[in-house]
Amino acid sequence: MLHNVDDLLLQLELIDVLGRLGLAYLFEDQIKLIMNNIYYHFDNWRQDNLYSKALGFRLLRQYGYKVSADIFNIFKDKDENFKARICGDFKGMLHLYEASYLLVEGETILEDARRCATKLLQEFDQSRVDGNSYFSLLVSHALELPLHWRNTRSEARWFINAYEKKQDMNPLLLALAKLGFNLVQEEHRVDLQNSSKYVLL
Repeated sequence: MLHNVDDLLLQLELIDVLGRLGLAYLFEDQIKLIMNNIYYHFDNWRQDNLYSKALGFRLLRQYGYKVSADIFNIFKDKDENFKARICGDFKGMLHLYEASYLLVEGETILEDARRCATKLLQEFDQSRVDGNSYFSLLVSHALELPLHWRNTRSEARWFINAYEKKQDMNPLLLALAKLGFNLVQEEHRVDLQNSSKYVLL
């Protein structure tokens, strides 16, 4: 499935969606191959695109790759502030915000990124017209609690509902995610039922 997508950015987006839907475990080998490929070409990949850099950085760190936060220096001006041109890239800012929660001690650029992105996303969240759009839901949800701090199972449940609102969502992935989630819930229910039999004896 993942290898049918040629564009590396589209592959990253698909990996992100699979992870958030709780389906990444089904594609572990393919994800590992793609992440290895992205890792080896990441420094020179889409240099001036905040969205692709932030999404790639977050996913690489999330999957255990050591990536320098210095890749974000390209988005800073001579005064060490983030350039004004990226401040309107809310999609990029959302992923920069999420990436900033994967910092290691001493990465001040990610601390600065978090402050800048938080301010811009809060302004976006307060001024949005359509609070039920897919992107608006993602922003509100991220500001509530960053993705990196969330429980993957409950995040999958929330994301299934949000993903349904995405205009170009993949109905096959959505159906698979719902099926997978319901199967796991049923498994937990049966385990709980069996455990309670022993407690009552």
